[in-house]
Amino acid sequence: MKTTIDVPDEVLHRAKVVAAQRRTTLRELVLTGLDHVLVGKGEAVNLVGALARLERGMRLGGKFIAREDIHARR
Repeated sequence: MKTTIDVPDEVLHRAKVVAAQRRTTLRELVLTGLDHVLVGKGEAVNLVGALARLERGMRLGGKFIAREDIHARR
């Protein structure tokens, strides 16, 4: 579906530059951005789950390694 929106000149210029840098079209850049915003709520749930898994630690080679121990090994 085609639609018309009013975009400030500076924002449009920056968007065109980013699209060119990414070697994509302005249309694809806008669609990707909209998709990112619209899916964002589901990603927040996944972030909470990922943080919970980090707190529990990870199993590597059968030995339990806590998150703090992983960072201490650096």
